[in-house]
Amino acid sequence: QVQLVEAGGGLVQPGGSLRLSCAASGNIASINTMGWYRQAPGKQRELVATISSSDSTFYTDSVKGRATISRDSEKGTVSLRMDTLKPEDTAVYYCNAETVEYSGYQLRRYNYWGQGTQVTVSS
Repeated sequence: QVQLVEAGGGLVQPGGSLRLSCAASGNIASINTMGWYRQAPGKQRELVATISSSDSTFYTDSVKGRATISRDSEKGTVSLRMDTLKPEDTAVYYCNAETVEYSGYQLRRYNYWGQGTQVTVSS
């Protein structure tokens, strides 16, 4: 089992930068991919960026070139740096961790989520 805690959200002006952080605890060794998702009011939750255990990264087109995801697998932390922020980036940002763990004798895949941190881009 893994617990995730996010931090770093807040109010930022358009064109500004922000760094979000997420700390995992529990069975950190079971984590494969970590990522960041976001959900704006009235919209579906969408993927922002992911980073695998081999440090392979993926970014959604809307943030490509403006976002950088990084992780420290030993510490169980993942960060998202976003630059040139736009009002469209306003959302609640959620940290995600994908694990493979035993439940009894069955190997199962789990997804864990943080509580979310609000990012507001506005003048």
